[in-house]
Amino acid sequence: MADMSTPTAPADPAKRVLPADSKTAGITVLAFTVLLYLVELVDAGLHHRLDDEGIVPRTLVGLDGVAWAPLLHGSWGHLFANTIPVLVFGFLALASGLGRWLAVTGLIWVVSGLGVWLTGDSGTSTIGASGLAFGWLAYLLVRGLFNRAFGQLVVAAGLLLVWGGTLWGLLPGNPGISWQAHLFGALGGVLAAWFAAAADRSKARKRLA
Repeated sequence: MADMSTPTAPADPAKRVLPADSKTAGITVLAFTVLLYLVELVDAGLHHRLDDEGIVPRTLVGLDGVAWAPLLHGSWGHLFANTIPVLVFGFLALASGLGRWLAVTGLIWVVSGLGVWLTGDSGTSTIGASGLAFGWLAYLLVRGLFNRAFGQLVVAAGLLLVWGGTLWGLLPGNPGISWQAHLFGALGGVLAAWFAAAADRSKARKRLA
């Protein structure tokens, strides 16, 4: 008696937990992290003059810091503290592919930066990738709700268990730490998850039609 098999439908990319191409995803997030280290190496050689290119709230000259702030860090210690979250959250956020990751990252980048520019403390300059990390974390925490994906909800529970304490960084209280970057980064992550789920539902309806 011959074995018989029937083709199965491909897994829904929107509900994927891990990147389909883990090698490419790993190289992508590692390359971004290496870029952060190269920028900090150049900054150290310039006696941290690049740190002046951060986001200076409500000033025209400080608006371009929205583009550069996530790439800059005040010290090697600052960068080391952001490295593991960037690697872990960035990799998991690549589950739906590079194109989706670029869109999600871009939205978080802009929302976090503009939020700091609009609401940050006057006379300060904000730099660091923590707003981006908080955005990726928020995206990973809520995407399962929007996608109705059990696997993604399990991952979200695991992330909450390990990194849930960092969510206190969304609130003011630590001098020298921009809670605004964290808060608006997280808001950008939630918006990115909502927009992504809406786009996937729209595509599904078109396929059915």
